Amino acid sequence: MTTHKTRIAVFCSGGGSNFKSIYRAIAEKPLDAEILLCLSNRSQCGAMEFASQNGIATVHITEKQFSSFEEFAAAMVQYLKDAQIDIVLLAGYMRKVPDAVVAAFPDKMLNIHPALLPKFGGEGMYGMFVHRAVLEAGEKESGATVHFVNEEYDKGKILLQKRVPVLPGDTPESLAARVLECEHALYPDALEKLLTMQNS
Repeated sequence: MTTHKTRIAVFCSGGGSNFKSIYRAIAEKPLDAEILLCLSNRSQCGAMEFASQNGIATVHITEKQFSSFEEFAAAMVQYLKDAQIDIVLLAGYMRKVPDAVVAAFPDKMLNIHPALLPKFGGEGMYGMFVHRAVLEAGEKESGATVHFVNEEYDKGKILLQKRVPVLPGDTPESLAARVLECEHALYPDALEKLLTMQNS
């Protein structure tokens, strides 16, 4: 009897380093899952290029392509349904996911955030803004958080966290590099945890 592999869509906007770490983990662990779709608001980005090179379907979709936000959200849901997606992973997706899409994937959509939520989360808290805020607050540690996505920025239930020390003399850039390395280890672990939860 063949078991159904969990079908994953990854939402990206940039270079796709977390996308690549998840892709590698699925191949190496091996996890009973496959990435079937890469969805992006940017037609030209490293993540979309990586997907194309590895035979993963790509979708470039933005609000500008539609006459209303509702149509945009409905189209996004339709792409995911057409591909029979089970789980959505946000990996550097720089747009708020429409509520209709979140509602279609309750407890099946994850995001990774470059800080220890609930600290340093919320609207405008992304990229270097996060690491700068951590340093300005004099924190002794930072890290990464994988959480479920709900209708509010960075407010969904936390699935997994990993900590990294803030070192003397850290700059936002040096802290960002250390946190990103931590993300690459954390996201595959979080995916594995979610798959285990869903199969138990």
